[in-house]
Amino acid sequence: MDPAELKTTVDMAMLEMDERHIAALEGAVQQMLEYFTTMSSIDVENVEPTTHALVTSNRVRPDQNERAVDPDTLLENAADLEDRLIAIPNVL
Repeated sequence: MDPAELKTTVDMAMLEMDERHIAALEGAVQQMLEYFTTMSSIDVENVEPTTHALVTSNRVRPDQNERAVDPDTLLENAADLEDRLIAIPNVL
């Protein structure tokens, strides 16, 4: 990546970086671009897509019907109520 492009990107991201940090970022960006070039040369034509690199099957559990909790029972256990609504103290 051209140093002028990198400085423009830093400005567009509204980052404040001195020349030392920009030089370090330039090295990291160059390393990433080289990695992307390596990745683009890999043949993935017959590779099946996955949701995760290490998972070979989806981790989904079957839907199960469960008994619903009675709203009145829940409200009886609330510390403070306001017109059948659970009152929560202000945090801020």
